[in-house]
Amino acid sequence: MRVPHPIEVRRLRKTFNGKAAVDNLTLTVERGEVFGFLGPNGAGKTTSVKMLLGLIVPTSGEGTLFGRPLGDPRGRARVGFLPEHFRFHDWLKATEFLQLHGDLYGMSDDLTHRRVPELLDLVGLTTNASQRLRTFSKGMLQRIGLAQALLNEPELVVLDEPTSGLDPVGRRLVRDIIHDLSEQGTTVFLNSHLLSEVEVTCHRVAFIDQGKVVRTRSLLSESGGPLAEAELSVEIRVRPRDGWEAMRGGQWEAAMEGLRKWARQLRVDGERVALTLSSEADVPEITRYLVENEVDVYELSPQRLSLEDLFIRLVGAEEEP
Repeated sequence: MRVPHPIEVRRLRKTFNGKAAVDNLTLTVERGEVFGFLGPNGAGKTTSVKMLLGLIVPTSGEGTLFGRPLGDPRGRARVGFLPEHFRFHDWLKATEFLQLHGDLYGMSDDLTHRRVPELLDLVGLTTNASQRLRTFSKGMLQRIGLAQALLNEPELVVLDEPTSGLDPVGRRLVRDIIHDLSEQGTTVFLNSHLLSEVEVTCHRVAFIDQGKVVRTRSLLSESGGPLAEAELSVEIRVRPRDGWEAMRGGQWEAAMEGLRKWARQLRVDGERVALTLSSEADVPEITRYLVENEVDVYELSPQRLSLEDLFIRLVGAEEEP
C-alpha cells in the first residue's frame, strides 16, 4: 500500500473575480523533505498556501495532505503553521500563549506542560517565559511563533518567512531547527525570500510564476551536501580550426546548433558561446564535440548558477523586498 505524501496537488486553480491567482498548480512534497516555495510578487504563493491549509477553497483541481482532501480536519491536525503576518495576543505571557495554543490544538494538559518548556528552550526563550509578548522584539515574536508551529508535534510544518526580523544568530537557530526536524522525518514547506538561506536549507525548491510551477530543482544530495549535478553557466571562446574563410556553407551554424543537445539555453555571439547546462558532466562531452566538428576551444569557464541567478532567469523578476 502506497504511503500518502504530506502534500500532493494536481491542477489546482483559484480565481478571484474571474482572474486566476493560481493556475494549474501541480506538485508533490516527500516525507522528511525541506521544500522551498519561491516566486515573485503576485506569483500565487500565499494563495497556494491558503489552499493547502484549507483556509480557502480551490476553484478547481484536487489535493491532499497525508492522503486526506484539502480542508479535512484529520489532515490539518498533522500540520503546524507559522504565517508571515501574525497577530499574537500581546497581553499574554510566553507560557500562557503556548498553553492557549495547546488548548486550541486539543492537546492534553500533560502534553502541553511537557512541550511548552521544551520549545521555549529550543527557540532560546526560556529566560523570557514569564514576559508578556507586547515587550518582545520582532525577532523574539518570530521565535515564539515558531514554537507555536511546533507545539502539536506536527508531521508537516508550513513556514512563511520564518527568518523575517531575525539576526544572523537567530537565522542560524531556525536553520538548525529545520535541519533537525527533517532528520526526525518531519516535512517542512518553506517560503522565504532569503535565497541564500533557502540554498543551504532546502532539499528541493519549486519556482512558481503566474500560479504555475515553472521549474523544480534539487539543491542537496541525500548526504546533505551540495548537489554534484547542479545547474551550470558556461562561457566558451571558440574559433574554426582552419579559420573563418575555410568554413563551408552552414558548417559553423550546424556545429553551434548541435550544442542544444546539452544546453538548456544557448547564445552564440561570434567567438563567444554561452550555455546553461544541467550537469557538470556535460562539459567534457561538449569539448570533444567541438573538437570533432573542427572547432578549437581557446577558453572554457564553467560557473555554478546560484539560486538567485536561477530565480531571476526563470521568473524574470528580482526578489521581493
